[in-house]
Amino acid sequence: MPTRGFTDPGTRRVSHYDPLLSTSYATSSLWKTCPILEFLHDPSIGVLIDEKFVSYNAQATTGDYILTQATSGTAAISTVYPGTLAIDAGAATSTQGVNLQRAKTALIPAANKSIWFEANVRMTTTIVSELFIGLSAIDTTIIASSALSNNNRIGWNSVTDNGVLLFDADKAGTALTAIAATTISTSAWTRLGFYYDGVADTVQQFINGVATGAAVPTVNIPKVAVYPSFVCQAAGTGQPVLNVGGYRIFQLR
Repeated sequence: MPTRGFTDPGTRRVSHYDPLLSTSYATSSLWKTCPILEFLHDPSIGVLIDEKFVSYNAQATTGDYILTQATSGTAAISTVYPGTLAIDAGAATSTQGVNLQRAKTALIPAANKSIWFEANVRMTTTIVSELFIGLSAIDTTIIASSALSNNNRIGWNSVTDNGVLLFDADKAGTALTAIAATTISTSAWTRLGFYYDGVADTVQQFINGVATGAAVPTVNIPKVAVYPSFVCQAAGTGQPVLNVGGYRIFQLR
């Protein structure tokens, strides 16, 4: 099928898609309003992090990522799914697992500096786990004692041991009452996205390209450096593996 052009009716932003490969693009996509095409012609307008996970380096001095074990856990390029990082809790013991952050890529929500974020995720054999997927200030214990313990974050978490994800944000300890999101799956990929509107100073959640739930208000949106962050910890039954099939973030400069 030939590539089609698409013009977002609200922003009048132009983009392209293949209706066979991106079957729902015209009706449900976070990226319809993102100026990636304009960025290709003028890189000064923004910064693009397009992590495809064709390689991975967590060395403290030379790598982009910092991996902290809660007793156990690893992260490695998947041999099951192409372009995927498999974050393995390494044990079935409750609260043990991996805290992973891309610590050399800082993003700062600020006036007129909108952010688009989307990660493609699924579990391997069990959804019984403790999870965080999103942006967070540097913190080696994003989840501790089966609860979120970090300040300054935007993302999804599950600490109820059943794979049910909630969308949440926190500004310096002022946390949002979590918004319903979705249940992570072992059989299908889920795209977790959000849009930070730098003009309205709000955050809108997107699940598989569809705006979901109410917008996060200004009072809960961090205004400090936050970084791509992932947590996969066990919850006492089975050894969970969080597969991150790439993620993309774009922020206006």
